[in-house]
Amino acid sequence: MRQNKNLFLFGASSIKARAIGCLLLLLAMGLLLPACKQRAGSSDKQATAAPAKSDHVGTYNLVSINGAKLPCTPPHEGGAPEVQSGAITLKADGSLTTITTFKVPSGQVANREVSGTYTREGSQFMMQWTGAGRTTATLEGSTFTMNNEGMMFAYRK
Repeated sequence: MRQNKNLFLFGASSIKARAIGCLLLLLAMGLLLPACKQRAGSSDKQATAAPAKSDHVGTYNLVSINGAKLPCTPPHEGGAPEVQSGAITLKADGSLTTITTFKVPSGQVANREVSGTYTREGSQFMMQWTGAGRTTATLEGSTFTMNNEGMMFAYRK
């Protein structure tokens, strides 16, 4: 079995350390995987309609979470890893990707990448994450703000 020291339990050697590493990884995934809950009655089909306007297309860098500038440790029950950086890329075909870099208390750094599709209506966006739920966002000028179950992620182009 192939192991990646950055993602596979952060290279921990003892069972207790592996359990803690696993817990931190699961916590980070829960924090960073947008809207994992499917809404009642929603389908597994992804949105396929690309937006008509393309002025929003590009990469936006994560600048804050709930108003706290990066790097920061977002409020999360049971603790959370420190988010060091992140970005979301919106493509003209209606697809998107996010990547977030975070550091766990042991000092190990890991990246989390998530993809999906989106639709746009004016300044409002609805993102459907691959294998997960939906998230809403707004675009005002060069600021893209995503609401992930009450946590506000602000990105700037």
